[in-house]
Amino acid sequence: MLKSPLDRLRKISLALPKAFEKISHGEPTFWVHKRMFAMFASARNHHGDGRDAVWCKASHMTQAMVVSRWPDRYFVPPYVGTSGWFGIYLDRRPNWAEVADRLEGSYRMVAPKRLLATLDEQ
Repeated sequence: MLKSPLDRLRKISLALPKAFEKISHGEPTFWVHKRMFAMFASARNHHGDGRDAVWCKASHMTQAMVVSRWPDRYFVPPYVGTSGWFGIYLDRRPNWAEVADRLEGSYRMVAPKRLLATLDEQ
């Protein structure tokens, strides 16, 4: 059994083709090629604002939809929110299948076409 939201986030993110993790801005972040698609925001520092979360790349339209529709699960994160990113709270028993779908959508926004073809074949 996975012990923490970060452990679960790692398992989902690193299962995507050629995804890797590195520390950026003091937090674990998830990348493909040279582009970040997700960032863990720890409850223990100012990024998490007291709650564990993950920030995902998205369009402004997706951000507006999920944050307005489910404000108890989604939020506009600082710094990257102006670029369309949204946050998902991970501290109140999130739906991990939904988190995985959102992470895949974020990955799809930045991954090279050849990796998207690999993902679609899986």
